[in-house]
Parts: sequence; structure tokens; C-alpha cells
Amino acid sequence: MSGLDDLPIRDDLRGLSPYGAPQLDVAVRLNTNENSYPVPEPVVEAIGKALAAELRDLNRYPDRDAVALRADLAEYLGHGLTVEQVWAANGSNEIQQQLLQAFGGPGRTALGFVPSYSMHPLLALGTGTRWVPARRGVDFGLTADEAVAEVREHRPDVVFLCSPNNPTGTALDPTVVAAVLDVAPGMVVVDEAYAEFARPGTVSALAVLPGHPRLVVTRTMSKAFGFAGGRLGYLAADAAVVEAVQLVRLPYHLSALTQAAARAALTHRDALLGTVTAVMAQRDRIVATLRGRGLRVADSDANFVLFEVGGDQATVWRALLEQGVLVRDVGLPGWLRVTAGTPAETDAFLTAMEAAAMGARGVSLRAPQSRPKGKQ
Repeated sequence: MSGLDDLPIRDDLRGLSPYGAPQLDVAVRLNTNENSYPVPEPVVEAIGKALAAELRDLNRYPDRDAVALRADLAEYLGHGLTVEQVWAANGSNEIQQQLLQAFGGPGRTALGFVPSYSMHPLLALGTGTRWVPARRGVDFGLTADEAVAEVREHRPDVVFLCSPNNPTGTALDPTVVAAVLDVAPGMVVVDEAYAEFARPGTVSALAVLPGHPRLVVTRTMSKAFGFAGGRLGYLAADAAVVEAVQLVRLPYHLSALTQAAARAALTHRDALLGTVTAVMAQRDRIVATLRGRGLRVADSDANFVLFEVGGDQATVWRALLEQGVLVRDVGLPGWLRVTAGTPAETDAFLTAMEAAAMGARGVSLRAPQSRPKGKQ
């Protein structure tokens, strides 16, 4: 019996489990979409110096509004953004939680197109916002007509769009965002956590921010920057949106050390983002290899790949784990997700998949030759 049973916990939280992927000590961990490449030594030294400069003044509170960091983020994003249009927090999760605190809440509704990021409904639950899961198409795509129909039916206060989408990796056609903006009665949040990995020609929602005061684009430094341990997420929006989230943010929510480390990382962005091309190459290699073996694979503009195993995904997950490769079971029957890592990690994953496909554990990994449509 759980100790929670004896506590007066909210009824809607009873029986739930905390969010989180397994953190297992295995040789190849490809389950959390981290950047597999370590922070380059020159950047380590720069971040260390930036942190050291803050240590003597840790008796003082940090800049409550992180103005210098927000200015650096605005400069990185471009698109004519100013410090007043950017906000930062401890990961994009906290950013989205603040948005739901400000624009969602009891009596209000948030809508997302599933399968998608599993934290969105949990954030809605935590803020007392009713969650509406709208379904994507069979190829995990989302058309403007499909999105508009759902928004018109449910009239949500907050719409979540993900581009590229997690766990499928699919990017949105810009017409989808534009169409939703035309009909949404409330806020439209475009989660672009994996934007830096998108294939050439993919348009960011940042391009349509001007003239759309209810549009919010959220980003993170956890993925492309390899800054997951630093916990830094941010948004770009109309200045009034930043004013709104400041009403609900905790005081001094970003430590002086987090701000200093993030600013140092942004200064050395070229070195940190230098691995993006290498990761994209491994992603495309995984897609091509698995499709060459007859598996259905979703198009990906992210640093991960969703693939169909042609059987029970939990069985295949365990088979891979027994070979020292940890991937993610995202709860989609018959599908698993693997992070694109280093060439050596890709080798290990593909070898483990081949071993399973040979029937070592009686698992059939063959699937129909048809696959989700796309360029990749």
C-alpha cells in the first residue's frame, strides 16, 4: 500500500505515477532525447568561469526577471525579437506550466493533438485545466482542416501544437499554425523543443509572431545545445504574454548560477550547436536503415525516430535492453522511439535491432511495406 493512501491528496491525482523515463545504467541510453555529445572542454571552462564569478554573491537573490539572459535569448532567436518578448524558466516544462497557470485553470480547457508530448496533459492536470486529446491522422500528420475542426468543436482556451512533434518527430506545415490562429478563441502554444534539428525548409512559428498577440513559441536549451542538466527553457511571444506569466512565476525562479551558465552557453552557441548536423545524420541513417529492413518509420525532423516493431513493443523494448540498448516505450502499441546519438550508439542500436529481427527471442519485427508519407 502506498503512503499516499493515508494522505488527503486530490482525487484527480490518486492512482497516477510521476512523469519520467527509466534511468537505467546501461551502455547505450537512447530513451530521453538528450544530446549524446558532451559539452566541449572550452565551453566547460567558460561556464565554470561564469559560475565562479557568481559564487561570492550567492548571499544575494538573482535578477528576478533574468533580463540579461532574456536579451541574449532574443538575440539568438532573431526575427526582430526584443527582451520584452522573451521569457525564461527552468526548462520548457515550467514555461508551459506558467502559461497554463495564466491562461488555463479551473473552468478552462487545453487541447492537444495526440500522440504528443506526454507532459502537456500532466501540466493541464496540475493546473486544474481540463485536457482534450484530439487525434492525429494514421501517419501522425495533422492537416489544417483537421486542426480547425477540433478547435471549432471544443473552443479551447489553450491549444498546444508541437513542431517537430514528440514522440513522432513530424513537423507542422505552416498553414496549420496559421489556420489554428484564425479560429482559436484563446492562446496558441507552438512547442518547438526540437526546432534546431528540423530539415532545411522547415518554417518556425517565430516567423508569424508579428501581428498574432495570442501566439506563443516555446523552446529549450536541453536538446540541440546539450544543456539538459542546465534546465533552461524559454518562450517568444507578444510582450503582453510575458507580462502575464510574470504574474504567476515564483519569485527568483531562475538561480544566478542557471542564468550565468545559460548565458555562457549562448556565447559559445557555435561550439554547442556544432553537433546538430552529426545528430541529424544519425537520425536519417536510422530512418533509412529501418525502412530498408521493412519497418514502418515516421518522418522525423527531430533528434529521435519513432518506428513500428511489428509486434508487442514492450517485448521488443526488453529485448533491446538485454543487449544494453535503452530506448523509449511511449505507450503507442507496436511502436518504440529511439534517440539519434553518436555513430557508435547508432551502430549498437541497429545491431541490437537486427539481432531481435533474426528471431533470437521469437520476436517478429517485420511490418507491412507501407509507411507514413513524407519526404524522408
